[in-house]
This record gives sequence, C-alpha cells and structure tokens, in this order.
Amino acid sequence: MGIHDDAAEVRASGWRTLAALHGLIDTALEKALQTEHQLSVVEYTVLDALSRQDGWHMRMQQLARAAALSSSATTRLVTRLEGRGLLGRYLCADDRRGIYTELTPQGRELLRVARPVHDATLEATLVRATEIPELAPLVQALEDLELTPAAPATA
Repeated sequence: MGIHDDAAEVRASGWRTLAALHGLIDTALEKALQTEHQLSVVEYTVLDALSRQDGWHMRMQQLARAAALSSSATTRLVTRLEGRGLLGRYLCADDRRGIYTELTPQGRELLRVARPVHDATLEATLVRATEIPELAPLVQALEDLELTPAAPATA
C-alpha cells in the first residue's frame, strides 16, 4: 500500500468508527424515546430544532436540513406530527410560497418531558461507549470538543 492508500484506509476506519458510535447512540435513543414518549429520534430532532428557533418556527427547507431529511420526507414527517397536534404550518407573511412549521403548546410540552430522557440516554450511551476500545477515543474527542471554548467568528 502506498501513502495515499494508507490515508484512505485511515479515513475509512475513522468513518466506520463514527458510524458505529452513531448507530449505538441512535438505537439507544430510539428505544428510550419510543418507550417513554412514543417519539422517534427524527421526530425528537424536529421538535428540538424548532425549539431552538426564535418564535419556535422554521421554514420547511430549514427543517429538512436540520433533520437531515429530503423535502418529501420532511413533509410526511411534519404531516404526521401535525396530526398528533405537535406542530402547525402556516404561510410566510413575506413570501406566500414559503411555509413555516412551528411547535404547538402540546409539542413544547412533549419536548419538555422528553428532553431529560433524551439527555440521560445520550449520556449513559456515551459512558457505555467508553468501555468499547474502538469507540473510546471518539467519545473522548467529543468530550474534548465540549470543553474547548468556541473560537470567535472572523469577519
């Protein structure tokens, strides 16, 4: 193997490790959120993304990016959450083609009670991951990122 091939293998190995950690976390979160609150991870992600916005709303395109979904998958998900009374949709006053999605009071309440389950499950899963030799360095890198203050934005 040449130098180039070694670099490609290091990247591929890193990607496999990241995918393994993601899978471990995703599976644990899915189980906990479904059991406790009948929410999928992606549904929780949408509620959480909306909660982090001023006014508790986002355009559908922004929501699709935040949830890493296609436009059609986002529309189906929002329709499902809207049917459960967790979200509402309305036309943008500035651009009648734009549609906003916003949390309803019921959606805010579900997120409020689901967030501790999400956070505790994430923490417990990361602790478990430190016991897996292949994943421990990645978990440590995540912890190091949390401890490192963000660099100020440059103009």
